[in-house]
Amino acid sequence: MSFFAILFALLIEQVRPVGPHNPIHAGMRSWARWVSRNFDAGRQHHGWVAWTLAVLVPALGALAVHWLLTLTLGWPFAVLWSVAVLYVSLGFRQFSHHFTDIREALDAGDEARARELLAAWQQVDAAQLPRSEIVRHVIEYSVLAAHRHVFGVLACYSVLAALGLGPAGAVFYRMSEFVHRYWQHKGELSIHPVSAALRAAAASAWHAIDWLPARITALGFAVVGSFEESIDCWRNHAQRFPDDNDGVILAATSGAVNVRLGGEALKSALTPQAAGPGAADILTAQDEALDTESTPGREAEPAHLRSIVGLVWRSVVLWMVLLALLTLARLLG
Repeated sequence: MSFFAILFALLIEQVRPVGPHNPIHAGMRSWARWVSRNFDAGRQHHGWVAWTLAVLVPALGALAVHWLLTLTLGWPFAVLWSVAVLYVSLGFRQFSHHFTDIREALDAGDEARARELLAAWQQVDAAQLPRSEIVRHVIEYSVLAAHRHVFGVLACYSVLAALGLGPAGAVFYRMSEFVHRYWQHKGELSIHPVSAALRAAAASAWHAIDWLPARITALGFAVVGSFEESIDCWRNHAQRFPDDNDGVILAATSGAVNVRLGGEALKSALTPQAAGPGAADILTAQDEALDTESTPGREAEPAHLRSIVGLVWRSVVLWMVLLALLTLARLLG
């Protein structure tokens, strides 16, 4: 019944999106903060213990509720539980308003407003960006956000649900992505920082967990876009990006819509004073590591933003058709 759970979750999310200050996300931050404070002692094995608790406990909790509902009240209530978990785990509206606002600013010719919105969204310095670079960065951030908030969650949820694990996959993926991002951010602050061992454990785990979902997303973009160009760009240019998983997605996107991606990274808007002692060297090293070579393709233009919207929604339709066929085959079998 994965198809119906995903369908209803996406429909509800479009009508009533999860707000940025909702209690679920506040609870995730509190949980990650509590785990790091109580189990992060700075050693490598402590980092892995903290990561395991932060990610597996919520996933196992979601699985326990799923099994309890299935055994006591029946599968309809288990499906409702999956819908609720998916509703808070995935959704375009968790990031699409940033994309929409920037696109509207560019369509209106207000590049200054577009720069401000981009800087506020990603906490970067976008003051000197030309129009084409604004578009390029919006495409890159939006595609990666679509993967992490929608397609990656769908992939993990679908695989584990097929194994009888209910919505555990969605929680597992979302918590893995969240603690990686949250602890990396906390590591740059002087107030309650997390250790390098914990950040390394979260980064290693996230890279391994996202390996398959990233390639499923890239393959979906290739199927609904320009297939040959997307696969060729994936094979020959994914390694130009610092992160293998993100590089696969961005390279496939570049080929799918014939747009040039990659290049000079935006610098963090964090100041050394705000981030704490030694942060200047850390932020500079991180910014330099994100600089890449560009992929082939046309220079990014506002028209490409509409192409990206079409690419993403066609991928959603592809996902739903595949899940519908699998659900139908299971029912008939």
